[in-house]
Amino acid sequence: MTAALETVGLGRRYGSKWGLRDCTLEVPEGSITGLVGPNGAGKSTLLCLAAGLSRPTTGSVKIFGQEVDPNSTEHLHRIAYFDQLRPLYRGYRVEEMLTFGRRLNATWNDEAVAEWLAELDVPMRQKVGELSLGQQAQVALGMCIGKQPDLLLLDEPVANLDPLARQELLRTLLATVVGRGMTVFLSSHILSELEPMCDHLIILSASTVQIAGSTDALLEDHFLLVGSSDTPPPSDLEVITDRTTGRQRTLLVRGHPRDLSKEWEQVPVGLEVIVLAYLAKTAAARSQTIEGETS
Repeated sequence: MTAALETVGLGRRYGSKWGLRDCTLEVPEGSITGLVGPNGAGKSTLLCLAAGLSRPTTGSVKIFGQEVDPNSTEHLHRIAYFDQLRPLYRGYRVEEMLTFGRRLNATWNDEAVAEWLAELDVPMRQKVGELSLGQQAQVALGMCIGKQPDLLLLDEPVANLDPLARQELLRTLLATVVGRGMTVFLSSHILSELEPMCDHLIILSASTVQIAGSTDALLEDHFLLVGSSDTPPPSDLEVITDRTTGRQRTLLVRGHPRDLSKEWEQVPVGLEVIVLAYLAKTAAARSQTIEGETS
């Protein structure tokens, strides 16, 4: 099956600083893939490159097997991109924004947008600038859904919304994209938003992909080992984090041990533990690098 989104060695440099570096990943067609990482990790840069709004410094990005060319419009009919800044025309009424979308997109679906906005009680006659932040996000997502894309790129779709509004928006979004068979690639730095709806996850930190895979595979491949502080770790496992408290040693490991010593207790973990461990590992490595450069 062709990947909905594929990047190979993708990078974008802004002056002397890399916004994204050596990014190689695949977003499976038909999946809901979450992109998680701290602020400044490169999530927005990656989504901009995928949408063709920015030109790569290195590497390539493909949409359904077709290389994205920022000078071309060929790929645009297959994607919709939600910018976290929600660039809507504030002086337009909601219904006028939809007319704008209809005239620009040959595949526009009035029924899909009407169902979306009706479900979320967005007033059609209200001006966009008079709407709450949550309602503006709902309109912007409605514009994306009305286009009927094969791939929906969402950059922090529920940023700055209160918890109830986030929950409502994501619930409606999940029902909509599943019903229409879209592939979704959405970013967030809040894992709790992604875990209930995503079947794939990519961890991005320090402008580089740390790990990527299906959520089921990530949960199967990682677990905690709890033992005494003087017990050596198994040699056939990758140790992600190693923490000692008093006489107890706790390791987050990746892999499948051939023969696990009875001195270790194996404990399953959730996605949040895995994500935080990789982010902490990256932050520690980066701190050591900076200390080495300044010493």
